[in-house]
Order: sequence, then structure tokens, then C-alpha cells
Amino acid sequence: MTIEIPKQARTAGIASIQRYFEENMPEPIGDLPAGLLLNFFIEEIGPAIYNQAVADAQVRMQLRVSDLNGELFADEFQYWPKIDAKQKNRR
Repeated sequence: MTIEIPKQARTAGIASIQRYFEENMPEPIGDLPAGLLLNFFIEEIGPAIYNQAVADAQVRMQLRVSDLNGELFADEFQYWPKIDAKQKNRR
């Protein structure tokens, strides 16, 4: 699976890499090298981050699904008990 990022995110990523180089490295980095470095990160490290995000989402969903009964359970046949309770309160 190829991970792709939107054009706006790619532009922001390149600018961020360039700023990082300006502030932390002895030489600045141009648009093309920064873009290539971003491609490398996305291709090499991106899948590990993506897989972890999928695993985190699975755990979260499994927790939600396992608690579906507690979240969505509705008591059955409650009409008459409610009516009886209202009549008791009126007396």
C-alpha cells in the first residue's frame, strides 16, 4: 500500500524540513532535496506509523464494540412499570 499525503500537507512538510535544517543543521536544504527526504520518510517510516494508527483504532473500536450492550441496551417491556409508578406517585 502506498501512503500519499495531500498536496497542501506535502508543501507544509517540505517547509517544515527546510526550517528544521535552517535551525539545526550547518547547511540549509532546498526544495528538491527536502521533497526527496520527505518521500523517503513517507516510504520508509510512514507504514510503521500508519500500521500503529490502524492498531490503535482497532483497539478503540473493539473497546466500543465490547461495550455496545452497556452503551445501547434498552430495557424491554417498560410501559406498564412506568404507568404503575406514575399511578403510585398520584396516590
